[in-house]
Amino acid sequence: MAKLAKLKLSMTLSIFLVSVLFSAFLVVIMFVLQLPITWAFVVTIIFIIFQYLIGPAIVRGSTHLRYLEQGENPWLESTVKELAQKGGVPTPKLAIVPDQTPNAFVFGRTAGSSTLAMHEGLLRQLNKDEVKAVLGHELGHIKHRDYLIMTMLAALPLLAYWISWITFEGARWSRSSKENKAGGLRAALFIVAAISYVVYIATLLCIMGLSRLREHYADAYSAYLTGQPYQLQSALAKITYGLSLSPKPTTGARTFYIGDPATAKQECQSIIKRKEEYDLDRDGVLDEKELQLAMEREAKSKWITINSWFSTHPPTFKRILILREINNEMKGGRYSSTRIYANI
Repeated sequence: MAKLAKLKLSMTLSIFLVSVLFSAFLVVIMFVLQLPITWAFVVTIIFIIFQYLIGPAIVRGSTHLRYLEQGENPWLESTVKELAQKGGVPTPKLAIVPDQTPNAFVFGRTAGSSTLAMHEGLLRQLNKDEVKAVLGHELGHIKHRDYLIMTMLAALPLLAYWISWITFEGARWSRSSKENKAGGLRAALFIVAAISYVVYIATLLCIMGLSRLREHYADAYSAYLTGQPYQLQSALAKITYGLSLSPKPTTGARTFYIGDPATAKQECQSIIKRKEEYDLDRDGVLDEKELQLAMEREAKSKWITINSWFSTHPPTFKRILILREINNEMKGGRYSSTRIYANI
């Protein structure tokens, strides 16, 4: 499969960069605090394993999902089974999240124990072909083992953030302590807090870059599985619009979803500010064609490009643009199983 090596290389480089950066961070922190370096590595390994083990339980509890009973939704079950067999991946368990926003995600410790969860809003707002395209996207994440890599990597910036918060609070407490008049401990804690926060930002940016890339790969895989990339184009547009209207705050697990509410709000708010410019027929409403044109123009903005560096998902129109290229290849008879990822 063309260019799949690019995703594997990006995953390897991301793991390497984050690991090296975090290792150097631990060495510096232990040196400043004058503690054995082995403690830091042992604690980090335990933390990663702990997150790996309890991660699925946290997702289940925080989303309040409900697993589908066998035969409860025959179309959904048969569609997922059909796509999974075509893709050569284990059929995931299916779950429904009682949330009216259009979204979906996969999680689990292994491909064989993975769960594919869909929001009620997704099933209500999208037609069956669009839902099928979303299912193909999520199976792409299982195929590429994205959820496992992201779970493991996400533990490191989270740990850095906790260290930053704990040491900063410790420094604030030590300032009022009469037993620490010299202020040495307070200074050391402030240094640790500052370094920890910088490492948190740096590792988070690395992970966000990988997260954006894996979305493109999952989109392309959906196009291959369903043979209808234009259905995912339509689904992504509806998902982005629906998420932009959500009053709920963005969750910490947003890298697992097909759409990120924060990115969606940003895209749509930018378009709304220039609504008169994009409303070509002056009817006061942006139709699908006008909205896509607006998203295309916004995607070319340098500000949008720079801002996307801090996003877990690429701009919607950039995703749609790749799907259009795949669709044109299919129409022209140039598309094959060896070119699944050629347009990324």
